[in-house]
Amino acid sequence: MKKITKILAIFCIFNYTHFAMAQKATDGYKRNFKFGVGLNTGLPLNDPYSFNVGGDVRLQYNVSSTYSLCLTTGYNNLFVKEDGVNFGYVPVKVGYKTFIFKNEFYVMGEIGGAFSTTKEYNENSMLFCPSVGYATKYVDISLRYEFLKDFPIIKDNVADNGLAQLMVRLAYGFDL
Repeated sequence: MKKITKILAIFCIFNYTHFAMAQKATDGYKRNFKFGVGLNTGLPLNDPYSFNVGGDVRLQYNVSSTYSLCLTTGYNNLFVKEDGVNFGYVPVKVGYKTFIFKNEFYVMGEIGGAFSTTKEYNENSMLFCPSVGYATKYVDISLRYEFLKDFPIIKDNVADNGLAQLMVRLAYGFDL
């Protein structure tokens, strides 16, 4: 039994190294991580909010020259139109970015959670974010639609859920 285990282990190691070497030889792309720090501002599409300001950090893993995986978190503050309590939340999102048109323009989809930091509102929400953007080696500018499924809004003078907003992100990024 020990002999069979040793043979299987050697076989697995051989296959793994052979597969890894074959991928390295044929791919030619140096995979890397990128880190970005961004400022966000937005226009909520629902009452009682007037605008949104925030910041974020993003860790991006470049799978190839055209595909990347992203992990984003930060803080956003929604300002209320009239007297009331402003609404803060921490988004935590994972995303998939695809570069098009000479690897500068991209489309991206993110999904995750938004965690309320407002004392008066102790609920969390799912978060969906499709976006389009333009990225150079250091600068990233994007426009996204953000939908927070369970956050409070006012619709037809009645309390409801489902906050939607348009956001602009300006970020500085660098390779790790």
